[in-house]
Amino acid sequence: MRLKWRATLVLPLFLLLALPARAQAPDDFYRGKTIQMLIGGSVGVSYDFVGRAMAAHMGKHIPGNPGFVVENMPGASSLIMTNHLYNRSRRDGAVIGMPNTNVIFEPTLKVLSREGGAVQFDLEKFIWLGTPVQEPQVMMVSRDAPATTLEQMKTTKVVFGSSGVGTDNYTLPQVVNKIWGTRNEIVLGYKGPTDIFLALERGEVQGVSAAMSTLLVNRSEWLRDGRVALLMQFGLGRARELPDLPTAIELAPNEESRDMLRFIGAKFALARPFVLPPETPPARVKILREAYEATLKDPDFLADARKIGLEIAPIDGDAMTKMIHAIQTTPAATIGRLRAIINP
Repeated sequence: MRLKWRATLVLPLFLLLALPARAQAPDDFYRGKTIQMLIGGSVGVSYDFVGRAMAAHMGKHIPGNPGFVVENMPGASSLIMTNHLYNRSRRDGAVIGMPNTNVIFEPTLKVLSREGGAVQFDLEKFIWLGTPVQEPQVMMVSRDAPATTLEQMKTTKVVFGSSGVGTDNYTLPQVVNKIWGTRNEIVLGYKGPTDIFLALERGEVQGVSAAMSTLLVNRSEWLRDGRVALLMQFGLGRARELPDLPTAIELAPNEESRDMLRFIGAKFALARPFVLPPETPPARVKILREAYEATLKDPDFLADARKIGLEIAPIDGDAMTKMIHAIQTTPAATIGRLRAIINP
């Protein structure tokens, strides 16, 4: 009887001891904590600005108001950071990653490392918070170019500037050549969009493909004064700023081409992704997703976003998860055609 009494006493004590741990999750977990924001890029670049703006305001929308510390982890187009997030980071909801979009396509396209050998993660096991912006690419030519329409470019060469094989300003003119039979010639060696813009103004090149935000921030007068002819935009839909400019998907001549362009367009839709490591507790995922979405409506965050030229056009975590699955299950034939274009 004495043993039986002791057993009866121990069970309630065990339950009482267990209650504080359960009560902490999820609402009290973040109190007094610091969340680590890992950015897969260097300090001072566009990715860094967006990540730091999110880190500056997201904490006040999380129960317990945790602090944030930002750590830049550049290298291999953020493959280093993404591998670290997947394999070494804590999985308790206190780490958020921000990879480069090239990483999202590496498991299928395999262009950042030899046959994808540096990929040490499964994209579909990550937990996606979403992206606050989409970044359509705009293809344009100077009004002084020898051809200013797709039809004319099928018989007349136009020279495009590029910063290197594998960059968007190289890949997109190549894709247009392949799909529409244009005769674009690509000149390599420019450091970035600003140098290509200057080259176009000097007449060294006649065309360029650039991020819409870069165009609007650096050369909005080109649009205002009609100095360039816009050919198409690359993304999954028309950007609010350019509602009358068709997407490449809309202009594509057949379904095979549209499949390829949808794959490319997803990259520009998922422009600034935020992600959690696998196995993050569901209750904390819920808290972080809600806080992330609340931050995107926060007047202080929106004010900071305007300062860095950030046009908020979000895609939430559930929608992004579906897009990641679609990317991962793209038919091998489509991937093969794209790889042949990107790595001629």
